[in-house]
Amino acid sequence: MKLRGALGGLNLLIEATDTPDTLEAGLKERQELLAQRVTIELAADTAAELLETVFRSVRAAGGELGRVRGPRQPAASSGPASPSASPTLTGPPAQVTPPPAPAPVLPGSVQTDSAQTVMIQHGLRAGFRGEYRGSVVVLGDVNPGAELVAGGDIIVLGALRGVVHAGAEGRSDAIVYARPIASAQIRIAGALARSAEDNSLGSMKRTQERAEAELARLQDGVIQIESYHPQRS
Repeated sequence: MKLRGALGGLNLLIEATDTPDTLEAGLKERQELLAQRVTIELAADTAAELLETVFRSVRAAGGELGRVRGPRQPAASSGPASPSASPTLTGPPAQVTPPPAPAPVLPGSVQTDSAQTVMIQHGLRAGFRGEYRGSVVVLGDVNPGAELVAGGDIIVLGALRGVVHAGAEGRSDAIVYARPIASAQIRIAGALARSAEDNSLGSMKRTQERAEAELARLQDGVIQIESYHPQRS
């Protein structure tokens, strides 16, 4: 973890070596610095538990949560090639075929070819559909009528009521995490779990009574949903 001052607040970098315990201890020692606007930066893919630790510490210190910035991609080199490395070509110029036009993206939908974790910094409403090659972290609720498809994990820091498919490219170790999981249907890899119709109202009621963290994963080819209580030393 690293802290540095920035214009209008504080930047907090979560590093790949951070754990919930070390992060919580470090933030406790610097609690007085958190009483301002805090922007969170991620050095690598980050577990939801680390984000929750930061959110809890900032709120306890009376600070304000700013943006969450995902890992930065290295810039591609655009410099000219060395003249000595470029062979001299002779003969008629080659014909260049223009690339095909990209397929249209429907309103309310998102598609990305990046395998990095995507941070969605708001809740998702009905009609939204997102497809991602990597993992997805949603900083809000996923409401009924919204749909998420991810090649990796799907982590929702609010209530999950929409339809999700984690491990869509066959990753059987992918997970779905939410507070709580109250979706009518979730998929992990090739497995499907549906809630019984008579349980839908009970699931919606749970989101109003308490925000209990739940985790869904594949066990022996079957999706199991269980309460998530991280153990602390």
